[in-house]
Amino acid sequence: MANLIDSDAEVDDGRLPGLEPTKPGEKPRVVVLGSGWAACRFLKGLDTKIYDVVCISPRNHMVFTPLLASTCVGTLEFRSVAEPVSRIQPALSGAPNSYFYLASCMGVDTDKYEVYCEATPNAGLPSDPYLFKVAYDKLVIAAGADPLTFNIKGVREHALFLREVNHAQEIRKKLLLNLMLSENPGILEEERKRLLHCVVIGGGPTGVEFSGELSDFIMRDVRQRYSHAKDYIRVTLIEANEILSSFEVGLRQYATNHLTRSGVHLVQGVVKEVLPDKILLSDGTDIPYGLLVWSTGVGPSQFVKSLDLPKAPGGRIGIDEWLRVPSVEDVFALGDCAGFLEQTGKQVLPALAQVAERQGKYLAELFRKIGKENGGKAGCAADIPLGDPFIYRHLGSMASVGRYKALVDLRQNKDAKGLSMAGFLSWFIWRSAYLTRVVSWRNRFYVAVNWATTFVFGRDNSRIG
Repeated sequence: MANLIDSDAEVDDGRLPGLEPTKPGEKPRVVVLGSGWAACRFLKGLDTKIYDVVCISPRNHMVFTPLLASTCVGTLEFRSVAEPVSRIQPALSGAPNSYFYLASCMGVDTDKYEVYCEATPNAGLPSDPYLFKVAYDKLVIAAGADPLTFNIKGVREHALFLREVNHAQEIRKKLLLNLMLSENPGILEEERKRLLHCVVIGGGPTGVEFSGELSDFIMRDVRQRYSHAKDYIRVTLIEANEILSSFEVGLRQYATNHLTRSGVHLVQGVVKEVLPDKILLSDGTDIPYGLLVWSTGVGPSQFVKSLDLPKAPGGRIGIDEWLRVPSVEDVFALGDCAGFLEQTGKQVLPALAQVAERQGKYLAELFRKIGKENGGKAGCAADIPLGDPFIYRHLGSMASVGRYKALVDLRQNKDAKGLSMAGFLSWFIWRSAYLTRVVSWRNRFYVAVNWATTFVFGRDNSRIG
């Protein structure tokens, strides 16, 4: 089954440089596509005494996404939420036959057991695009997902997303730029109001947490350091239904009340079109903006859509109970890009970090079992019993709403009973939980120091770049 992404590209894969199939006596090679939560938890747990590993990703780090919103306003530094892949799996930088490639996967040939890749463009390599191939014994697709735009005109051109560190950097630069530009002489009041209007689309945890961080930034820092702008800057959160719809109804109401008291204007509406300086809602309302952050969930990426593999409901790569892609051999998928096939009888799991992390841990243990049964090489695992299938149990949800307040919902599902609470104690639990979940002690130290520095001295408002 050949799954080349671009049928028009003239690619003679026989002449492409790259890694050839492993030879008898060599360790089997596992190729991992991606460096998100699922990929990195799998890499961390993979037994490199059994396998060589190759990780292919357009970024060389994992992003600790629950704290990404804090970096946009200077509560945390960007390096505090970025964990280098080579620290998560040291074999990538030290083992002779394991590698990290800064590249994007452009296609997969499951008959030849090869992936085809394109190195980061405009990097000064001998050719651009620079193409290469990597042969695998086992392939793990953990390529993540793309932001959902619902094909609304103007979103990709004018809105900023909040999925990567570079997204947070763009938001931070835009926010500070607008604050400084608004103080220039000759700026009309109406234009100043537009420049300082921050609009967030999407009332999920990311949108709510970013809105809370923005309101904190305005209340504590803007009022002190941008006194001419303090009466103009405001935050609007637009959601088509209810904010934090997966949380218990009492917590949703608490979040609504708290955000409103914090100065966040909540609007229920559907975006029809995004223009360079204003949003058009379906009811005809115009909302001018200076900063627009789009956070409405995720969907399958173009790469996932292009693969000739079975699809789960919603367009994700279809997998069975052991995270295998059942139509091909030795291919696994996990994280936001994968979902259970309908015939498994299981629902597609939500695109959450805890789902991806749990799948990565499970698959690493499954690979250890397969490797010890001498099933690591290509085509050798068909008759090996895999044991217990993957079962996901939801541990609960948490979300910060700003000003030392947060929500904690420990129910296993939306209809179950369980502990739910809000307030300062929840905020303390939220911070403590995320501090322990940060991958390395180095970054835990960074995060703790950043939090302490912000508490004592306020947020840094330098605009660099």
